[in-house]
Amino acid sequence: MTYNSISVNRALGDYLISVSLREPELLQELREETGHHAYGGMQITPEQGQFMALLVKLMRAKRCIEIGTFTGYSSLSVALALPADGKLICCDVNPQTTAIAERYWRKAGVTEKIELRLAPALETLATLLSAGAAASFDFAFIDADKPEYDGYYEACLQLLRPGGLIVIDNVLWSGQVADPGRRDQSTTALKKLNRKLHEDARIDLSMLPLGDGVTLALKR
Repeated sequence: MTYNSISVNRALGDYLISVSLREPELLQELREETGHHAYGGMQITPEQGQFMALLVKLMRAKRCIEIGTFTGYSSLSVALALPADGKLICCDVNPQTTAIAERYWRKAGVTEKIELRLAPALETLATLLSAGAAASFDFAFIDADKPEYDGYYEACLQLLRPGGLIVIDNVLWSGQVADPGRRDQSTTALKKLNRKLHEDARIDLSMLPLGDGVTLALKR
């Protein structure tokens, strides 16, 4: 089968952004600050943040969870899209980068919507499940250490209600997932997960070449 989607070069990408992106000033400020960080390349693209915010609004989501917060661009995008009584649990282990996120949450006035849990995400997810939170979340975003993606996916699938959505970032991994010669731990984990999701009857699936590749997994 031939892949026929349009190839997006720099000029076309700039045009797409110019007629599509509606980035709030505070998100732009956060993106620019993060761009100076040593690991600034880990930040999602602004069009991806806007896409996730749109999904949250379309679903009328109220209970969300994020695996991997970094400096907070994705969490702020989601929190701004949530209703006043919405809730986002953010899982991360880095107090330095999440301190930046917390600063911007305060600036945006969304701190009441967000609960930051500084602990290994698998521990936080297990705690939520043991507390009876299964099938109670609407939306989950996974963007953390790639070797643990499968564990995150399985736990999030339990936490989501039927009709809930999991968004998984970096699934194309700069194209490395299509290279049979790449066998490092992260690439191998992503390849395995991509294949697994393709055959997973528990979800409806779509993979998009947005940012570094985004998978949408809708729980049946």
